[in-house]
Amino acid sequence: MRIIEGEDDLADGVAHLLAVEPRFGRAIDAAGMPPLRRRPPGFASLLQIVMGQQISVAAAAGIWRRVEAAGGDAPGRVLAMTDEELRSLGLSRPKARYARAIAQAVTDGTLDLDACATLPVEEAMAMLTAVTGIGTWTAELYLMFCVGRADVFADKDLALQEGARLLFDLPARPDPTALSALAAPWSPWRGVAARVLWDYYRACKGREGVGG
Repeated sequence: MRIIEGEDDLADGVAHLLAVEPRFGRAIDAAGMPPLRRRPPGFASLLQIVMGQQISVAAAAGIWRRVEAAGGDAPGRVLAMTDEELRSLGLSRPKARYARAIAQAVTDGTLDLDACATLPVEEAMAMLTAVTGIGTWTAELYLMFCVGRADVFADKDLALQEGARLLFDLPARPDPTALSALAAPWSPWRGVAARVLWDYYRACKGREGVGG
């Protein structure tokens, strides 16, 4: 179970990807080597991912600044706050409920975030997604960027789907099943492939106004 810790790990992953799928070279040429994008593991980073769901990057950053200032990056503080206090920080009613559910799961040990570094991916995903507010996409991003798991891939992510369509000249954006099948040969470095595709998508969007 390889963990992506630094640039050397990314380089190993890119070398594997280029060997099994040379067209990744087009993405590297367009966007450069993929960024590390690591965050510290733990409750705060997981909650920050949840807070950023389905809103703009700027809005998510503003909410997170208020959450941190109020001490909401610690589970005990989240549990001590009322719904009204959480809402005053900018959390929607559902996200206030998610924050409380995640804080409770971490506090009572139902969600063992330390174990995410050693459990098989399927077991770590099952533990994460058993908690209210943590869907598959959120769990995958946490494992990729906070734990550094090298072979996690978010096949439901629209930007990854669109990046794959552009890079591999597909007639249509692949659905999750098709993208998962396409990505299978990229194992055990699918987490690096995701970084490459996200960066390639952004490079294409900036250059050509690609939607998605």
